[in-house]
Amino acid sequence: MAKRPKVVIIGGGFGGLWAAKALANKPVDVMLIDRKNHHVFQPLLYQVATAVLSPGEIASPIRRILHYAKNIEVILGEVVGFDKENQKVLLDDGSRVDFDHLIVAAGARHAYFGNDHWETWAPGLKTIEDAVDIRRRIFLAFELAERKAALTGEHDPLNFVVIGGGPTGVELAGAIADIARQALKNDFKAIDTTKARVMLFEGSDRVLGTFDSDLSESAKEQLESLGVEVHLNSFVTEIEPGRVKAGDKWVDCEVVLWATGVAASPLGKLLEVETDRAGRVFVEPDLSIPNEKNIFVIGDMASIKQENGDPVPGVSPAAMQMGTATAKNILADIKGKERTNFKYVDKGSMATIGRSKAIAHVFGMKFRGFIAWMLWLFLHVFFLIGFRNKLYVLAEWFWAYLTRERSARLITGDALELRDALVFMGGEEAGRVLDELHKKDRGQPSPK
Repeated sequence: MAKRPKVVIIGGGFGGLWAAKALANKPVDVMLIDRKNHHVFQPLLYQVATAVLSPGEIASPIRRILHYAKNIEVILGEVVGFDKENQKVLLDDGSRVDFDHLIVAAGARHAYFGNDHWETWAPGLKTIEDAVDIRRRIFLAFELAERKAALTGEHDPLNFVVIGGGPTGVELAGAIADIARQALKNDFKAIDTTKARVMLFEGSDRVLGTFDSDLSESAKEQLESLGVEVHLNSFVTEIEPGRVKAGDKWVDCEVVLWATGVAASPLGKLLEVETDRAGRVFVEPDLSIPNEKNIFVIGDMASIKQENGDPVPGVSPAAMQMGTATAKNILADIKGKERTNFKYVDKGSMATIGRSKAIAHVFGMKFRGFIAWMLWLFLHVFFLIGFRNKLYVLAEWFWAYLTRERSARLITGDALELRDALVFMGGEEAGRVLDELHKKDRGQPSPK
């Protein structure tokens, strides 16, 4: 009996998962490798960060998603290199995994433009752990202000800074403003949460710059109606504990969130091919890498242009389409048929800003406000993995819409340790404490 081709997929995000689904129960053996055992629906991470949803409502175990596929094995592991000549993937424990076809879909992380030390004070939002950390910081800021006001009769101003006016930044800023002005306004006795300031700093001349200018302006107006202070043409040039520098002015703040700049997984550079400044791999029209027709790079790791010359955007629909297209080309190879070049189909874009506030450009039409928000809600529920997840999310959204209540307002980990790290400590000591708290979130043992 002839040996079946083996396809190895690195990464269980949108690109890797959709590739696996397209190869399910086909005449290939598939191994999907990921550092986490779950797939995260990243467009809803900010809803975990702002306490509307719990982590389990936007994440599902990868092996559960693919349980029906008899030919797919899912393993937990971290890829640290490649032996392209011998067609092997190298894992951190020394294991070597053979492949006939390889799909690298390891995604991206936030980038700090050479200032990686800022991450201690200004976390980004790419993982469940990031979302839990941000949620903890937001609600701890209110708790510490209440504590100080109750004990001393006064407290420092409650200022929140979001850096970056893309979809994540706009969503976070709008949600924090809603938390302060609506969800928490009756819960605290010594402080007035409605007086909290939410500031959004964007380096360009408009928020949501990938949308048409009229939709961008509408988004800005909707943000301001929520109480968000939008600062355009404002570059943040320094971040320190408790403050940021925008231009030549320092702004005091309790919480800083980073929502600008991404860098592709370093695995792209380990493939020893040309990459752009963000680490994305320049791929061929069929998404393979130069001179290696059996190795594909997809999703946020891939740099490829559309027919009109614009780059394919780093969004989940593009990653899904890349995953499916790559799987089809692998099956075409096996059948001896010709490959098809990847063609991105732009089905539109949308961004939510707050309760009943959003913008959308779909089906060639533009929507604002409540209608755009309903479109956003429907499409995100539609693409959620798992029927149970859809029911949970719909129930939580319905409850939050009726009551403005946020059911996941938990400060996990040691709140006072976090306070000390964020307020009193600096440099390596603060980084150590924050790292320990992250390990507790991940269930990892702390060093003795």
